[in-house]
Amino acid sequence: MKFKIDKFVLSIIVVVLFAYLFPQFGGKSSPIPLDKIGSIGVSLIFFFYGLKLSPEKTKSGLKNWKLHLLVQGCTFLVFPIIILCFYPLIHSEYDKNIWLAFLFLASLPSTVSSSVVMVSMAKGNIPAAIFNASISGLIGIIVTPLWLGLFLNNTAASYDLGDIYIKLIIEVVVPVILGLLLHRYWGSLAQKYNSYLTLFDKSIILLIIYKSFASSFEENVFSGIDTFDFMIIAVSVFSLFYLVYFLTGFLSNKLGFNVEDKITAQFCGTKKSLVHGTVFAKILFPNPSAMGIVLLPIMLFHAFQIFIISFIATHVGNRKETQLSYVRNK
Repeated sequence: MKFKIDKFVLSIIVVVLFAYLFPQFGGKSSPIPLDKIGSIGVSLIFFFYGLKLSPEKTKSGLKNWKLHLLVQGCTFLVFPIIILCFYPLIHSEYDKNIWLAFLFLASLPSTVSSSVVMVSMAKGNIPAAIFNASISGLIGIIVTPLWLGLFLNNTAASYDLGDIYIKLIIEVVVPVILGLLLHRYWGSLAQKYNSYLTLFDKSIILLIIYKSFASSFEENVFSGIDTFDFMIIAVSVFSLFYLVYFLTGFLSNKLGFNVEDKITAQFCGTKKSLVHGTVFAKILFPNPSAMGIVLLPIMLFHAFQIFIISFIATHVGNRKETQLSYVRNK
């Protein structure tokens, strides 16, 4: 069984390396207005997101409510509650910064495109996957800042939930609504050129990642993270994914889901969106140098989830295809 390394993951590694070697282009003295370009890019990402979101498909997807509750409950409740269990172990400001990065990861919405693709590979419930992946991003606009606000209010005087929501409304909510309103006119064009829009999304994400890590390297933010700490973070990310994956499967069995719904629950309920994470971090953490540490767990999680779910999806999909062939030949 052959697996291709995801090109986007490779691009992230290259961008982080470039930020390490040439931080001056993303630092405070940079002549290039990366912040302004990033803000405009974020608004366009969510405008295109709304443009591609079909209101009719969203309405029809509401029927399988048990599956939807499980997926969204795992995404926005189970993940954060697991991280909250480790809050008493914090003993320093450094520990708290790492913990907040994990809480940020845990409170993020699910991915859209990769969730649907993986569910399709594994022969799961595709309409339910489309609905949950789409609605998750909208819920995250409200829920993610709320989770972070519970703890950032106590540690950062500059963190104002009102200001955060105003910025979210301007840069995220308004573009999404505008896209939804124009779906009937331009929705087909957005679907037709979806590959180009996806390339644009990833380009903006890479730009924001470069800016974040360039500022972090310039101010030596990662000087406190040694190889051992990095390995602990990586293992924690890996363990978090598998814990939620098996918990989602256990709850699916208890709820009596069929195989297709269980696949969708496990694939959609365990994913976290690097796209949303990057653009939300830009708004929720206005200090560019702090974003490097904030984005580290989500980038590791993104790489893990693509590799692991690709492996599982291929295995499950092949097994189901074999079963179908056996039934046809019987």
